[in-house]
Amino acid sequence: MSKHKITTLFLDIGGVLLTNGWDRKARKLAVEKFELDAVETEERHHLTFDTYEEGKLTLDEYLHRVVFYTPRKFSKETFRQFMFDQTAALPGMLELIRLLKVKHGLKVAIVNNEGRELNTHRIHQFGISAIADFFISSCFVHFRKPDADIYRIALDIAQVKPEEVVYIEDRDMFVDVARGLGLNSICHRSYEGTLAELATYGLTV
Repeated sequence: MSKHKITTLFLDIGGVLLTNGWDRKARKLAVEKFELDAVETEERHHLTFDTYEEGKLTLDEYLHRVVFYTPRKFSKETFRQFMFDQTAALPGMLELIRLLKVKHGLKVAIVNNEGRELNTHRIHQFGISAIADFFISSCFVHFRKPDADIYRIALDIAQVKPEEVVYIEDRDMFVDVARGLGLNSICHRSYEGTLAELATYGLTV
């Protein structure tokens, strides 16, 4: 438990507030639905996706490299909509953050890896802008977790010290990096588990 008053939450989106935006499961569904070559699609995805998440490619450019490098029977718009449709809210988490923000007067910063179009869609579709004060997304700042600089940028933008932050993230490696910078960090596994860990920092609903 931090000895300092917690003033700010840093939050991932995929795996914490919402399902992942374009993960292996979603790509597998796309391969099946659109009858793509699974091996070729995955190889092209892994060669390209980091660049997209860093904001250096548009979604159209990503899709051209990964899917539409050859003529298809379906349109790019149809495929884009399929990508957007894969997202769902994780039970209880958006409301939990809303309640914590109101009760404790917290600042909330999103610190996530995501390409611009997917990120923007998910933020607006699920009302994340109503609970977040800052968006330190990889596509905006051109750094991706686990690069420690994305956390330093988040601290600078939010104007807080690491010990004043609780960071909620679902990937162990990213939690370890954040802890190395002095951020209080919770590895999200379930609503109940995260709720209990937040209570150790005095953040109860």
